[in-house]
Amino acid sequence: MKILTKPARAALDDVTDAVSATADILQQSGRLEPGYGLASGALAFFLAVLCFLGVLAFHFPQYLTTPELRQKYDPDIIRSIMFAAMVLSGSISLLNVIFKRRRSINGMAAALILLTLALGGSHVPVADFPDHTPYIGLDWFILDLLGSTLIFAVIEKVFPLYKDQLLFRREWQTDLVHFAVNHFIVGLALLTVNFAIHRLFGWMASDTIQNTVQSIPFLPQLLLCILCADLVQYCTHRAYHEIPFLWRFHAVHHSAKTMDWLAGSRQHMVELIITRVGVLGALYVLGFEKSVMDVYIVVVGFQAVFNHANVHLPWGPLKYVIVTPDFHHWHHSSDDVAIDKNYAAHFAFIDHILGTAVKGQTGFPEKYGVVGDYVPDGFTRQLMFPFRSRKND
Repeated sequence: MKILTKPARAALDDVTDAVSATADILQQSGRLEPGYGLASGALAFFLAVLCFLGVLAFHFPQYLTTPELRQKYDPDIIRSIMFAAMVLSGSISLLNVIFKRRRSINGMAAALILLTLALGGSHVPVADFPDHTPYIGLDWFILDLLGSTLIFAVIEKVFPLYKDQLLFRREWQTDLVHFAVNHFIVGLALLTVNFAIHRLFGWMASDTIQNTVQSIPFLPQLLLCILCADLVQYCTHRAYHEIPFLWRFHAVHHSAKTMDWLAGSRQHMVELIITRVGVLGALYVLGFEKSVMDVYIVVVGFQAVFNHANVHLPWGPLKYVIVTPDFHHWHHSSDDVAIDKNYAAHFAFIDHILGTAVKGQTGFPEKYGVVGDYVPDGFTRQLMFPFRSRKND
């Protein structure tokens, strides 16, 4: 057995301490005080992690990238973005280490950048590879996390609903894990959804209906597509609230006690699959054009994030037509007046017509989350929550 020398043992201890200190920082929440290297260190670490994941995706594209996205983006643009992120992360972390500011998290960021460089950085060549392999959506996770952070974090700061709400609020780690897992299993989820749709709804498809729907001009067809999706979403959403067994899955989503763009990612995988099967199954039966479906996917993706965001804008009469963050925040409120209200995902008028809209309220919710706060924190515990004993609910 080879015994480590004192310098090697000391170096190993330093690395262990840095990893432990970084892990402790990432478990914390609260305000990032300026001047201590924590805010810039968090940015450097965030970019370093994305760069490291990016180089892995370049090495194993057949297993780590989403087939639909491979055909959309330009690798050269991705390489340029990755190179810029590496330079920015490396520069910030190196300066903080030199000036002895939060060396643990900045040192880990610098180490990840060096490891990314050792693996080829942004210049990893991509050889030919087969398309039909099992995959996880690592590229979708990287692009969506980077894009969502840049877009929605800025919007929340410019148009905040709660001005004093922190970026690193309580339980942000749980929601980030939900965000990651829901992106990584995109391949498995899509396979499951597609299989279920064809088994459950295939017999309902009619060429006559589909040809009639596809003959509608693009814009009216898109609005009809969103309306049909929202009517199904309304029914399934209401069922989650009114059927106790289904509520246990949906309660995970409602357990977020702080609303921001990341909170919308807190969703049980069973609910995610059931909802998608119902909504996409109905759209499959009706047979909307592919271009319409592509735009619908963009719309639903944006609203799913935006309507949970810490954002307030002067909507005027539009608040009675479309679902806004103000409207959806009331759905997540645990105030008595808001329980089991505002189910729609796209068109607020559905709730107003069916009598399930919160009415006559001024201001904003006082509290969020599940009444009784009985859903545990942590991704794994929330994943298992619907299947455990109900006696404490």
